[in-house]
Amino acid sequence: MAESPRTVFLDRDGVINRKAPEGRYITRWADFAFLPGAVEALRRLRASGSRLVIVTNQRGVARGAMTLDDVAEIHQQMQAALRQSEAAVDAIYVCPHEEGACNCRKPQLGLFRQALTEDPDIDLSRAVAVGDSRSDLVAANALGCRSCFVGTAERLAEIRQADRDLRVDASARSLLDLVTSGEFGR
Repeated sequence: MAESPRTVFLDRDGVINRKAPEGRYITRWADFAFLPGAVEALRRLRASGSRLVIVTNQRGVARGAMTLDDVAEIHQQMQAALRQSEAAVDAIYVCPHEEGACNCRKPQLGLFRQALTEDPDIDLSRAVAVGDSRSDLVAANALGCRSCFVGTAERLAEIRQADRDLRVDASARSLLDLVTSGEFGR
């Protein structure tokens, strides 16, 4: 029996695209900008045979800054751009809720459970979760998969200061740095 492909769970804002300023949201495609190297990183992951799954909190929907249709339009445009570079993701799961209102908002595991239900071939022992926040890392730890941080060393130090028991298996400044570091696939 063939081994299932490695699954890479990816946060969106701050990993694939630039985050909006604090308290604001990416509400339309014109506001969306890929981070440097992110498309190349996704292309390399795709070429390696990895299954790519975005799991993203989009609280702006609950706060009335955008609709689920707005989020879907952004994702359609993002996927079209990624397809041109042979870097499209396999699935996108969105939590549109406010904190504490659901079981899908990371660090809760609802989005991951949805992915596992829709694709039972996902092997968490081979999976990697990549994010730029404590909630991403907490979810990865709870899933039992590798946890990878993308961002500054200072931000990672802040997160570790707040949660000393948090396991971080690898970290890098960008998704591309993470993918090319050799630490990612261990």
